[in-house]
Amino acid sequence: MPATANLGLEGVVAFETEIAEPDREGSALRYRGVDIEELGGTVPFEQVWGLVVNESLGRGLSLPGPACEPVTRSGDARADLQAALPTLAPRWGLKQLVDIDADQARDDLAKLSSATISIVAQALRGDETPVPTSEVEQGKTAAEQFMIRWHGELDETKAKALDVYWVSAAEHGMNASTFTARIAASTGADCAACIASAVGSLSGPLHGGAPARVLPMLDAVAELGDADRYVSDLLARGERIMGFGHRVYRAEDPRSRVLKRTATELGSPRVEAAEALERAAIAALKEKYPDRPLETNVEFWGAIVLEMAEIPAAVTPALFACARTAGWSAHIVEQKLTGRLIRPSAKYVGPPERPLAELG
Repeated sequence: MPATANLGLEGVVAFETEIAEPDREGSALRYRGVDIEELGGTVPFEQVWGLVVNESLGRGLSLPGPACEPVTRSGDARADLQAALPTLAPRWGLKQLVDIDADQARDDLAKLSSATISIVAQALRGDETPVPTSEVEQGKTAAEQFMIRWHGELDETKAKALDVYWVSAAEHGMNASTFTARIAASTGADCAACIASAVGSLSGPLHGGAPARVLPMLDAVAELGDADRYVSDLLARGERIMGFGHRVYRAEDPRSRVLKRTATELGSPRVEAAEALERAAIAALKEKYPDRPLETNVEFWGAIVLEMAEIPAAVTPALFACARTAGWSAHIVEQKLTGRLIRPSAKYVGPPERPLAELG
């Protein structure tokens, strides 16, 4: 029987990993066996990076990170980050993965991850004078230092919201950007090239994009004062309720719970409307699609937490990249240790053999 292509590769197991376990049925996400509900709001991102990459909270990112400037200021922080990362390899003398051991790779990736946070903050700051390192060091966490480097001052509530978002987005198995990073790592490329390739995959809106489409729904619910009616009208028009359903989870996205808890603890004024919309949406979707679980995903409460941090929608992919350096770095090391080049096959379905003259 001829081979058939699995478009999208859904369900294809290409790797064995010890890094993260998105529990499809159990509505849980564990980093190296530790549930993110224990980590979010308790352990800062720089230590979670250490857990994900080095299996140790104590071997995380050093603070402050290098005060790296973006090589361009295009107005798109993600694009500026992607342009800047490859330049760090020759500047810092980074060797290719094939020529270094795993410990050196981890050190290179830690430095690059810290640089990612710095580059994004500087890109967002634009042409304003960089904040002196002595002031940046007043922040106690990577998120606090990021906010100081960006805004020149610290708002602890905003930094806390950003930190929990970073922790919730640090790693999530074999997604598009992580797969891209592993492919680059399998060629033996340097770590900066591997991270830059992953950042490039965030330019598309289907992965790591801004969850800001949730906020207009909450505005509409608050104005109407009736979440059930809003959902009913939305579905009647054939429109999608943003923030529900996930390709992996068949229950509530566990990251959503962490972010909902954070939004409540930090006093978001959106919580009441969001809870009403959440209840109405889950009930309506269950009635409409009884055989297709559509629960709250990370996008829904993530939008509210990012709003608390005053993160503009256009900035979200760059902020996502800062968080996902943890997962990318861990997978880059894991791929290096396999020593294998990733080289899948493709089934040819084009025209049969024919002479050039046929083309006319």
